[in-house]
Amino acid sequence: MPGQYLRGALVELVPTGLVPVPNIVIFQYNPESLVHSWSQAEAPKSSNTEAVGNPLAVEGAPGEAFSFTIAMDASDTIADGGFTVDLAKVSGIYSRIAALEMLMYPSQAAGGALLGLVSASIASLAGKSVKRKVPFSVMPTVLFVWGAGRIVPVRVTTLTITEKLYDPFLNPIHAEAQIGLRVLTQDELAHDTDTLAPVANAVYLYTMGLRQALAVANLANAVESVIGMLPL
Repeated sequence: MPGQYLRGALVELVPTGLVPVPNIVIFQYNPESLVHSWSQAEAPKSSNTEAVGNPLAVEGAPGEAFSFTIAMDASDTIADGGFTVDLAKVSGIYSRIAALEMLMYPSQAAGGALLGLVSASIASLAGKSVKRKVPFSVMPTVLFVWGAGRIVPVRVTTLTITEKLYDPFLNPIHAEAQIGLRVLTQDELAHDTDTLAPVANAVYLYTMGLRQALAVANLANAVESVIGMLPL
């Protein structure tokens, strides 16, 4: 029943000039399954000569990713009631789809610009090339919320939406969205200058600290089963 369980969500950290207003995409239904994958950290580059000689050396943390499928249905939204009923009647689930789609669009970095060497073929001063600040775009930082114990800053890497049913005006009323997420590293978060960047870093450290604490608890529980198995 609606409201009787904790729902997953994607929260986009939207920088604004005044009060930051996050774009929150709450899952209408939690996915039935979730794939949590890891990839080995890269080997050190040749510039780090000390680490290159160590075959066990790696650079940074391992890669971490999530993938899952969420369902969206307008008829259930209408049946549940609430202030979203009128919106569902007019546009089906297109507002939910649009919110997901916006997670794939970059935004211009707040207060930032990339120093690029722009050709002076059009504008030049005294025969010298001109350095200009070229605005650049960055992908939004998104928080993946999957329970109180798993909140991580991510980048939406893939999004595939399958629309299955439509109303008489061709508004989608039932769809499934396949979503791929990549967890951002602390090195990447260090370059985040958005207003809510400290929030992203804080939840990363919180989830990592909780993971380490749970791993230690598991070691304590497994001591008895390990004794006698090791050839020590």
